[in-house]
Amino acid sequence: MPETNRLTPVAVMILATLREADMHTYELVRLLKERRDDRLVPLQKGTIYHTVARLERDGLLAEVGVDRDGNRPERTTYTLRDAGHRAVEEWVRAELPQIDRATEFRVALSEAHNLDRDEVIDLLDRRRALLVASVEEHRAGLELAAERKTPEQFLVELQRQAALLDAELAWQGSLRARLADRSLPWGIAEIPEHIKKKHRVSKETTA
Repeated sequence: MPETNRLTPVAVMILATLREADMHTYELVRLLKERRDDRLVPLQKGTIYHTVARLERDGLLAEVGVDRDGNRPERTTYTLRDAGHRAVEEWVRAELPQIDRATEFRVALSEAHNLDRDEVIDLLDRRRALLVASVEEHRAGLELAAERKTPEQFLVELQRQAALLDAELAWQGSLRARLADRSLPWGIAEIPEHIKKKHRVSKETTA
């Protein structure tokens, strides 16, 4: 099994999607694009097919059947192995607290529901400590620049980043509060049955 931190965001998204149900690669491509997951990372068909093959080779998923619909080419159906389940969770644990890998964080956040509520709160608290340290560093830089009478036109990027960090802290604080007071339903088990059916969420994802 490969090191979890070496999985690409696309690989994690494929594994997470297969937690819902067995499916062939064509269905994976269709479903990921239907859900607009290409907002997070580029989802080119060739990349997905290549990644599926690599994940199978690494023992994270496995073939469970081949079918043919009319004159269309044969399609291989894949299932997620136990190692694949663990890989998704371990990758999210590793990436959710980070602040220096934007794409990985967005994918980890989109898959954070695969972890327990309390664990997500803990991971977000670790991330908050890093955000606070970064905010303080940016503020110190701006104060030093002001003391040196640095022309403001050279500081606009630093100002923008400081504002984004403040907004990130505010958003994350709101998310943490909703997780802690349980006003935000979390995990597949807390999704109402009619919503699960509407969004084609399999009960197998609660395992």
